[in-house]
Amino acid sequence: QVQLVESGGGLVQAGGSLRLSCAASGSIFSINAMGWYRQAPGKQRELVAVIRSGGSTMYADSVKGRFTISRDNAKNTVYLQMNSLKPEDTAVYYCNANFQSRPGSPVYNDWGQGTQVTVSS
Repeated sequence: QVQLVESGGGLVQAGGSLRLSCAASGSIFSINAMGWYRQAPGKQRELVAVIRSGGSTMYADSVKGRFTISRDNAKNTVYLQMNSLKPEDTAVYYCNANFQSRPGSPVYNDWGQGTQVTVSS
């Protein structure tokens, strides 16, 4: 059983910062990549940032220069440091992990429950 738990969301004024955390636990052999997605009311879920096992990262154009994704491999935890927040960043943020539960097993994608980020004007 694999579980992803997000934390760190909340209410912040425009220009402020938040740091999201997502901890993966359970039967995990390896995590190929972890990422953050977000979904605003009335909009489709979109990719925000991804970090691969080798350390490479990718960001949505809308957050480049403001958000930073990082990972603590020993803790199977991914972070999203969000600076210079804008009202447009308001959304539910979801953690995603691409992983294998044992050597040679199929690759799976799991999602966290989501954490609300609200940026006020």
